[in-house]
Amino acid sequence: MNPNEKRAPNRAAQPAWDDDSQEHADDEAAFKALTREEAQDLRARKPSILSPWRVVAAQAAAGLVCAALWWLFTQESGKAWSALYGAIAVVVPNALMAWGTTRQPVGHAGAALLSMMIWELIKIFMVIAILVAVVKTASDLSWPALLLTMIVSLKVNWLALFVQGRFKKISDGN
Repeated sequence: MNPNEKRAPNRAAQPAWDDDSQEHADDEAAFKALTREEAQDLRARKPSILSPWRVVAAQAAAGLVCAALWWLFTQESGKAWSALYGAIAVVVPNALMAWGTTRQPVGHAGAALLSMMIWELIKIFMVIAILVAVVKTASDLSWPALLLTMIVSLKVNWLALFVQGRFKKISDGN
C-alpha cells in the first residue's frame, strides 16, 4: 500500500452503540430505589457528609486563634481587630451560604446547582461589602493581619476535609 493513501477505518472492529445491551440491562436491574426508612438507616450507618456548620465553626475558631495570636505577639489592638475583621469577612458570608444551601432540600439537580451558584454569588458580594465597610470605618487597619487571617480561615476548609477523611479511615479500620 502506498503511504500517501488514506486507509479507511475498520468499522467492524469498533463496537456498535447499543443502549439495549445486556450490560446496561444488568446495571438497571441492580439499581433499587430506597424507601424512606432504608434511606434514613443508610444515613445513620454512613454519616460521611461533613456538615457545613462544622466547617464554619472551624473557620471561626481559626479566626479567633489568629486574632489572639496577633494580640499576643504584637500587643497592638489595631492588628488584633484587623485579624478579627478578616475572620468576620470569611465566617459570616460562609455561615449565610451554609444556611441558604441547607435550609430545605432541592429535588432537582439543576435547581440545586442554581441554588449553590446564587448563594455563592451572594457570599462573594457579602465579602466585598464587609471589606469595603472595614476599610471605610477602621482607622488603624493592618492589611497583613486582615489578609493573613482571611487566608487561614479560608484554608480551614481543607483541614476540615483532611481531618474528616482521617477520622473516617480510622473508624473504618483502614
